[in-house]
Amino acid sequence: MNFFKRAWLNLTAKKGRSILLVLVTSAIMLFVLAGLLIRNAADTATSNAKKSVGATVTLSANREAAFKKMRSATSTSKSSRPKLTTSPVKLSDAKKIAKLSNVSSYNATVSTSANAKGFDTISTSGSSTGGGMKGMGGSSSSGTGDISITGVTNTSSVSTFESSSSKITKGRGITASDEGTNNVVIESELAKEDSLSVGDTIKLKATTGDKKTYTMKIVGIYKASSSASTQQGPGSTDVSNSVYTSYTFANTVKGSKYKNTADSVTFTISDPAKVSSVKTSGKQLINTSKYSLSTDDSSYQTVKSSMNNVKSFADKIVWLVAIAGTIILALIVILMIRERRYEIGVLLSLGESRWKIVAQFFAEMVMVLIVSVVLAGFGGKFVGNKLGDQLVSQQTTTATTTTSSTSQQGQPGGGGGGQTGNASATTDTNLDINVTVMDLVELGGFGLAIMFLSIMLASGGILRLQPKKVLID
Repeated sequence: MNFFKRAWLNLTAKKGRSILLVLVTSAIMLFVLAGLLIRNAADTATSNAKKSVGATVTLSANREAAFKKMRSATSTSKSSRPKLTTSPVKLSDAKKIAKLSNVSSYNATVSTSANAKGFDTISTSGSSTGGGMKGMGGSSSSGTGDISITGVTNTSSVSTFESSSSKITKGRGITASDEGTNNVVIESELAKEDSLSVGDTIKLKATTGDKKTYTMKIVGIYKASSSASTQQGPGSTDVSNSVYTSYTFANTVKGSKYKNTADSVTFTISDPAKVSSVKTSGKQLINTSKYSLSTDDSSYQTVKSSMNNVKSFADKIVWLVAIAGTIILALIVILMIRERRYEIGVLLSLGESRWKIVAQFFAEMVMVLIVSVVLAGFGGKFVGNKLGDQLVSQQTTTATTTTSSTSQQGQPGGGGGGQTGNASATTDTNLDINVTVMDLVELGGFGLAIMFLSIMLASGGILRLQPKKVLID
């Protein structure tokens, strides 16, 4: 009788022991599979992060070089105090960088201010402007208006809109098609204060130059971030007094010398892993003594770090369960061999080779493994989802705490804000746990390795048995 048939007859004859082996092996395979699924899902999530979270390169004035130039002028000139002079970004340079590979889009940002004319602004106790008084526009003596203007290429690329902390509630946002127009997007509280809606017009009066008055058409109304705070100090204004226009209009308000320039230009990188190469290539296209390129791939790095932690934990689960499973199964096989000493002695006395007896035990365990892998396949997705969600939740909480702490230390409070780039260094990441044929094949490979090791650890007793001594005992 060949050892495969003996293995099958032994399993079917002793159903209780076989069921116990299946349950124990299924539990081991279930947790090994959960670890494999989480590890594979973490790899997938990291790959998807390249598409779902942002990485940016920002072109702006080289302040470090400007400070160095100012200090140099200070040391040579004793009669007057030199001023810090920075150069606005040329859009012609920005368009060159935008043509680089891995740059998907760009957003020019221009900040300025104007005074409201013929409508009320939102005044607060911390505001030093004459806001809230109709017809009082242009009263600012400091050159700072009571309406904060943020000129952009697209409002959808502004950080607060990307993160959905600010949302368009009526109409639409500013797009590239608004270049050269006087279209404006205003905040909902300002709209309520003055009973304004999409399609209405407002007037803004420049605070510098010829102080021209511009008629603006409202194309959208947005709700500001609930976490945005009112700016404090001289010339400050409430966040609701912040409006968005095309960068071309903001440049017009600032003056003719600012035409075809921007305060900064932010480029969105399609593949965050290439952000360094884009920065290197971009530097070759600009005058680095005037301009600088800074990178921000914090969202991608945070997700990548979180997923690497999840993957590392999943690997530990796999190896710990594999080691523990090998030990447990080895003990079970040792007990099983001790129980079957007489059977082994009879087989040896009949001339059966020792390796065939070991092969029989291995065949029995492989049959048990096949059933266990099938059972683990049904339960692996559920266990993997539960364990994966717990791990991701823990990592996200840690990342959010770290990011919030960094943001509070590194950024001043303030209102409307026209910063573009990554909305947040944390992104909700869900692990897509799915059991595939390859997962089951990989699980089967782990199972075979565990079975082989456990049989080898337990087979020492078989190799030492003497049939005559066994039968006499």
